[in-house]
Amino acid sequence: MNDDATKRYRFDPAGPVTGVFFLALAGLFLAEGLTDEPVLSATVLAPAVLIGLGLVGTVRVLTRGRRRHLR
Repeated sequence: MNDDATKRYRFDPAGPVTGVFFLALAGLFLAEGLTDEPVLSATVLAPAVLIGLGLVGTVRVLTRGRRRHLR
């Protein structure tokens, strides 16, 4: 058998975390677009986006380091 075909891939939690983060962000933009009122002010939204991206990046770095040690 081909060794590449039997190779198992580990679950990467950064992918779903990133997807949920961007879906929530898209939901906020959609809600604001459908209403006449701002859902969140820019002073709240900008730091939330940056903190969320920082958390996603941290999860990515931590899981990548862990996966390399498991090989």
